[in-house]
Amino acid sequence: MKKFDYIIVGAGSAGCVLANRLGKNLAVKILILEAGPMDYNLLIHVPAGVYSVYKDPKINWNYKTEAENFALDRSIDTPRGKVIGGSSSINSMVYMRGHPLDYEAWKDKFGLKDWSFDKCLPYFKAGESSDRGGDDWRGDSGDLGVSKGSFQNPLFDAFEEAGKDSGQGHSDDLNGFNPEGVARLDATKKNGRRCSAAVAHLRPALARGNVKLITRAHVEKIIFSGTTAQAITYRHKGKLHTIDAEKEIILSGGAINSPHILMLSGVGPSDHLLKHGITPVIDLPGVGQNLQDHAKIELQYECKKSFAIQKVDLSINKLAAGIQWIFTRTGIAASNIWEAGGLIKSNEKVPYPDLQYHFAPIGYEYKGTKIYLRQAFALLIDQLRPRSTGSVELKSSNPNDKPLITFNYLKDPKDIKDLLNGVKKARELVAQKSFDQFRGTEIEPGPSIKTDAEIKAWLRKTVATDYHPSCTCSMGNGKQAVVDENFCVHGLKNLRVVDASVMPKIISANLNAPVQMIAARAADMILGYNQKEPLKVSFAFEK
Repeated sequence: MKKFDYIIVGAGSAGCVLANRLGKNLAVKILILEAGPMDYNLLIHVPAGVYSVYKDPKINWNYKTEAENFALDRSIDTPRGKVIGGSSSINSMVYMRGHPLDYEAWKDKFGLKDWSFDKCLPYFKAGESSDRGGDDWRGDSGDLGVSKGSFQNPLFDAFEEAGKDSGQGHSDDLNGFNPEGVARLDATKKNGRRCSAAVAHLRPALARGNVKLITRAHVEKIIFSGTTAQAITYRHKGKLHTIDAEKEIILSGGAINSPHILMLSGVGPSDHLLKHGITPVIDLPGVGQNLQDHAKIELQYECKKSFAIQKVDLSINKLAAGIQWIFTRTGIAASNIWEAGGLIKSNEKVPYPDLQYHFAPIGYEYKGTKIYLRQAFALLIDQLRPRSTGSVELKSSNPNDKPLITFNYLKDPKDIKDLLNGVKKARELVAQKSFDQFRGTEIEPGPSIKTDAEIKAWLRKTVATDYHPSCTCSMGNGKQAVVDENFCVHGLKNLRVVDASVMPKIISANLNAPVQMIAARAADMILGYNQKEPLKVSFAFEK
């Protein structure tokens, strides 16, 4: 079978960027293997279709955690995209880079001298095409379409005013000069359509002719010659295939799948591998460990006024919204719903925001696997810098067995305290005058949940993932590190990991934008190009 220079495992956010950036060198031949299908489902591309696609079993890995011991032993749904574009094809499209001090912590606390924010900013700017226009902080000529939330709804206005009135602050651009306060959020949309990594990066790469994509290809393991990664074994249409890489194999399966593939291939904690009958290629105890995520809770309130966006669940309104979107790419269907949010501090002792808001002018309830919208509004709270960490481990040596996922949400009492403060701050915000004409009865947690003890009990009952798993193949040089600053797996040759799993500490925001930046930097490293010149800019928190 024909050989390729690079084999990329996973056509998610990182894999699509890598295929695009590496493939711009037409002399390079690339194969990208994706376990899921093409993104032909129209609802993927309709921004408001997020409620239909993010748990669609046809394009989702449908992961569940093991019993979460500190969250009433619940098994928590953990959706991950199984389609070209990965989770960028099913997420809520929020584009957030993370706080500059996140990256300074990577440099100072983890010894990653090349990962300070000034060295990342040029890649953020080069990668995006923001409808805000280009300036010191933002780019306007990249591949990824980024749009400021613009759907007109009085609840968004009330939310922004409440942020100001409550003293929690306001920002014109959380990805710009002032990364703190409430704001209209950016989303990965362009001309009223979702701009997934597949749309922005993979399709242009495939059009050049030197990138080959195989969908529904389930990778089983990496084949090594000694400590050199040589080939990939994958199953496609019921048949097992093995294909060699002339130069490198790059895992971009995400924070769950990349460590799973490594361990199936004999790369990971030796005792764990031997337990499952796998001969270790190398003992790397950090593989699958240090799993981090943003724990999420949801407040909902009845809304005393009804808006069209809250009625879109009705079939006739869905039809009207769909027709408007098809012909004009405008209206409710062009909104990703979560168009407002914020970054705030749980208390004044933290150096920068450690809680995140996502706000939507609709409410919803789950009935089985279906979501029903209702006349309400929702305010989500994420804990951004958790102390509790978990793991991804093997269930068996069978590649078809899903890995064992444990986040350990709320294991550390300080995490509970942060979210407790988050509930209080969210209630304070919704209590502001700007919400008076809209605010009805609190649905969640509910008016009966008042004391700290009652709120903590509610947290354990309802805490869930906000879909940002990371850090399971951490970058660094310590005993638990899996890759170095150039994404090369320690002790092995011709093997890199490039995705959210390499983060040493989770970023204080949604992860899609940071992952695409990471992949763009990785592509330059792989090709031997010089990194872009650092950019020093000022921020409000420095004043």
